Amino acid sequence: MTIQSSDNKDEQYNEGKLSSYFNLPALDVSLAFPQATPASIFPPCSSDYYHFDDLLTPDEQAIRMKVRECMEKEIAPIMAKYWEKAEFPFQIVPQLAALGIAGSTIKGYGCPGLSITACAVSIAEIARVDASCSTFILVHSSLAMHTIDVGGSETQKQKYLPSLAQMKTIACWGLTEPDYGSDAGGVKTTATKVAGGWILEGQKRWIGNSTFADVLVIFARNTTSNQINAFLVKKDAPGLQATKIENKIGLRIVQNGDILLKNVFVPDEDRLPGITSFQDTTKILAASRLLVAWQPIGISMGAYDMCHRYLKERKQFGVPLGAFQISQQKLVQMLGNIQAMVLIGWRLCKLYEQGKMTMGRVSLGKAWITSKARETVSLGRELLGGNGILADFLVAKAFCDLEPIYTYEGTYDINTLVTGREITGIASFKPARSRL
Repeated sequence: MTIQSSDNKDEQYNEGKLSSYFNLPALDVSLAFPQATPASIFPPCSSDYYHFDDLLTPDEQAIRMKVRECMEKEIAPIMAKYWEKAEFPFQIVPQLAALGIAGSTIKGYGCPGLSITACAVSIAEIARVDASCSTFILVHSSLAMHTIDVGGSETQKQKYLPSLAQMKTIACWGLTEPDYGSDAGGVKTTATKVAGGWILEGQKRWIGNSTFADVLVIFARNTTSNQINAFLVKKDAPGLQATKIENKIGLRIVQNGDILLKNVFVPDEDRLPGITSFQDTTKILAASRLLVAWQPIGISMGAYDMCHRYLKERKQFGVPLGAFQISQQKLVQMLGNIQAMVLIGWRLCKLYEQGKMTMGRVSLGKAWITSKARETVSLGRELLGGNGILADFLVAKAFCDLEPIYTYEGTYDINTLVTGREITGIASFKPARSRL
């Protein structure tokens, strides 16, 4: 065999001289591997072993099934392709809007006014099929819309929330900066008062939906009060730039962006009057952190469902993989983790509804659930063998998508320190100055 230089080979590809043998498209996975069904035909839900559904109200059960049906039938067939391309499938926005979950717990303004539990199980059902879609919804609804509801004036709510609830317009939420991730209160982006409004200067990073959002909720430090304020910035504002962050290994469908704000003018009417300090921001994060904790629950459910079906279909040594003791042991470990994760998530919802959910409690829940989810999808990856590294069979995609969720809305370590501060009364986020 003659080895050609890469330059010559590229020239021959361009000129069409190479045989079609070398330039064929990939086989469809159902033809390449007919022994098991890919995730484009999504497996039935089989993870509710302790009948968690019995703890839900009829309305909560109904919204759960509505979301599940949409995700399995409409979204599952296309997500691996878009995940591979790291592109957002804008054609699914009307389908997600039709679910009626944008705006979640907000009452009025065209929002559904759902219970926090209904919101949580909806997020889990979306994440079960595709975690990126659940992040898209969470950023738009639980962060951006919730901030407008909590901090906005009545005029602002009437102006922005109805369109956002119908998802005719999309929002993003800009707090994180290149220099301030876990230390979010150190925001350097500034807001300087001028005649008729404010001038924003600074930079944001990792902002989901930012490359196509119509409305950007931007947090900036008021140069007069030195406190954190929030502003509504339109996508066409002069001096605003949002560019996509490339080369992610997880949540590839989510369009995370770098935002640059250079002399961006925001009129007075677009400053949120109810956001006057970082403490107001943490109240929003507490509610969103609860819903984020349900993403790894949903991811684990999907991974389990995929493994449950795969072990029955895939055969080696003449028998299904499910006939082997070690396969059953791993599958049961996944199932047990999910029961515990669901019950902790459900309890957090009840504490929220009773006004008893603290930042420490939700931080412990998010940290522990994501940790167990990591273990669960890792077991799933083992069970699928070689197919465990293909997005076509979901588990590899779930494995990667879980990593950013383990980090955002508070890393595992930061969340444990939030809980540690609450139970000991001692903050340990910064090392003692005497050690520096």
